[in-house]
Amino acid sequence: MSIQTAKRLETVEEYYFSSKLREVRGLLAAGKPILNMAIGSPDLDPPKVVVQAIQNTVTVNGAHKYQSYQGLPELREAISGFYDAKYQVSLNPENEILPLMGSKEGIMHISLAYLNEGDEVLVPNPGYPTYTSVANLVGAKPVFYDLLENNGWEPDFHSLSKIDLSKVKIMWVNYPNMPTGASGSVALYKKMIDFAKKHSILLVQDNPYSFILNENPISILSIEGAKEVALELNSLSKTFNMAGWRVGMVSGNADKIEAILKVKSNMDSGMFQGIQRGAIAALQIADDWYDKMNAVYKERRNLIWELATLLGCSYDTTAIGMFVWAKLPEEVNAVEFIDNILYKNDIFIAPGDIFGSNGKGYIRFSLCVSKEDIKEAIKRLQVTV
Repeated sequence: MSIQTAKRLETVEEYYFSSKLREVRGLLAAGKPILNMAIGSPDLDPPKVVVQAIQNTVTVNGAHKYQSYQGLPELREAISGFYDAKYQVSLNPENEILPLMGSKEGIMHISLAYLNEGDEVLVPNPGYPTYTSVANLVGAKPVFYDLLENNGWEPDFHSLSKIDLSKVKIMWVNYPNMPTGASGSVALYKKMIDFAKKHSILLVQDNPYSFILNENPISILSIEGAKEVALELNSLSKTFNMAGWRVGMVSGNADKIEAILKVKSNMDSGMFQGIQRGAIAALQIADDWYDKMNAVYKERRNLIWELATLLGCSYDTTAIGMFVWAKLPEEVNAVEFIDNILYKNDIFIAPGDIFGSNGKGYIRFSLCVSKEDIKEAIKRLQVTV
């Protein structure tokens, strides 16, 4: 007897890193000394006070009961204080903030709250593959907009305005950008907001990298008029090395948060209280945390630049975030290139192709790799390059 899967599964493929990592695990199981330089999963520990906070909560009366769909009031207040201190953004903790089990969850929730079958979604190319997958899963149509190196990896709003936007409901944007490391700016956000208002589009800024090697963190919600058309996703995964904890948030006007809550409250039963207490501790941590973390990433980035140079790549030394986006020599196929290095040198690097057609000819290195492992990768490649 065969039971057919839903037709929506025909619109998506398994996430690249899910399938490719099975291959990598197979190589490791076979005794290969694989160095994984592809995944943006922080290898550093969270702050000690964060770990202590979850440990302290485990024995608290009521900690193991169902929690509020909106999170602890103290967590929403901590998020509000964080946004005020770090981004100069005022958010009402009662109704302008919704904690999430990771911002990836928020992409689905927002899509379910706002998209009908046949609606269109503006998706960056290159960009995070989940934007496309979720659009397909909810029956919407991804419409890709170009991010190009010669335009600073920013949207060309003049060109976008010439296409039919009548069916577009959501535009996904992501700065500091993954995978390119483009920083974004106040000027760019103003253009985005003007564009969204003109075409009645919900603008969703995905902002998990703003504190990684970046001296000027910006929230799109700091721009005048942003709350009329914009939501912002954020996450503790990268900033506080809490990727496995699954803590994120979406912020914006109360009516938009209420719409997302209608979806979320039907899909989970609240976040474990201990994780919420840890998140509160993280959001209130002293500024020297960021300095120490970025000192580590800066040292690693210098070594990654050395490695990229060894491979004949060019790269932007002003780029920020958790990755190095490197351009291969002309006519080099990135997928074949990284597979060759994987099987010949036991090094796993992400091909730019997985982020969209404009990623062809690029590769992406993660900074979530110890400097010792990066030095080892350099040594291996020096022997063969």
